[in-house]
Amino acid sequence: MTAARSLEGLKVLEFTHTIMGPCAGLVLADLGADVIKIEPAPGGDHTRRLPGFAAGFFATFNRNKRSLAIDLKSRAGQAAVHRLVADADVVLENYGPGTMERLGCGWEQLSAINPRLVYLALKGFLAGPYEDRPALDEVVQFQSGLAHMTGPPGQPLRAGASVVDILGAVFGVTGVLAALRERDRTGMGQRVGSALFESAVFLVGSHMAGTAATGEAPPPMPARRGAWGIYDLFETADRRQLFVGVTSDQQWKRFCTAFGLDDLAADPGLASNGDRSKARPTLIPRLRELIGAMAFEDVRTCCDTARISWAPVGRPVDMFDDPHLHAGGGLLATAIAAIGGGDLVPLPALPLEFGSERARAPLVRQPPRIGEHNREVLTAAGFDADGIDALYDAGVVVEG
Repeated sequence: MTAARSLEGLKVLEFTHTIMGPCAGLVLADLGADVIKIEPAPGGDHTRRLPGFAAGFFATFNRNKRSLAIDLKSRAGQAAVHRLVADADVVLENYGPGTMERLGCGWEQLSAINPRLVYLALKGFLAGPYEDRPALDEVVQFQSGLAHMTGPPGQPLRAGASVVDILGAVFGVTGVLAALRERDRTGMGQRVGSALFESAVFLVGSHMAGTAATGEAPPPMPARRGAWGIYDLFETADRRQLFVGVTSDQQWKRFCTAFGLDDLAADPGLASNGDRSKARPTLIPRLRELIGAMAFEDVRTCCDTARISWAPVGRPVDMFDDPHLHAGGGLLATAIAAIGGGDLVPLPALPLEFGSERARAPLVRQPPRIGEHNREVLTAAGFDADGIDALYDAGVVVEG
């Protein structure tokens, strides 16, 4: 076992769909847990059939898992899952409020079978007046003020990725690991909850604090008053864009030297970041003119020489060939077909590294086909061949 696979020996049953739940399972699976994805028979996780921008969801969030496709609406299916729960460590689910209870797999039902179970419920809302509402990532971005802060004034806009789904999943996994540590001490499991709305509110917490500190509500990010003198998007002479941040006085000195701005370096009215922030109405147009007359590669060289933070404006498709990601093991060759299999494409690894060797969590198992691991999972739960065949004959388990 390596540090990157430190959760080996942990058995997880995952009842999930779309992003939040599968992402939580992915984190646990990548770190070595045996994650068994319980898919509804006969169709499997509906995420496999999503079109458009969602077509890549399944491949992205379901590697390193096994699939059991089972009809949880049947008594036989529920009984089979209860046998699996008996020696499971974690159950995680992100179905609508009350769904798991109706399927005989809610927290109280499963903890009665296995008191050591840690049960992660990933929902739209934590306890309170909203807790029975359904929710979506984009919905809570608008509700929490995150969309207000993202778009231009009067044009609230969702973030360009499912940031709340993913953050809620990571918070959920954090809670699971804390509950497992507590189980080591007490021998007892517990229910853990994580939710979209509260995760989105956590993201805007600094804006809430800023409002309290200044007495003024901050404007949306595109209209914000900058905290730093240079923290801006620029365009070069060859029509390429890059973002440049100069956030300290030492960086400012190096920036001026690299770009030949001796007059600005000598200006006492620009000596501190506060001074430069006040001078933005004249400073930024000067820099736009300078950088706008330079080739992108020359600007890159100057920024690297100055040792400041900068980045080209990239697109997700550019990440397939990013040399840093390839060199550091940041991309995993993943089967892209939503039904399982298909072409291998480089998709992001967990953004973690472990130990002095800086090991990354590997891809051990490609995203599964529907019910691909039915027999091995049921056999491990104590079913004999005849019992498994009977489940197939009755349509309780399926493969696709």
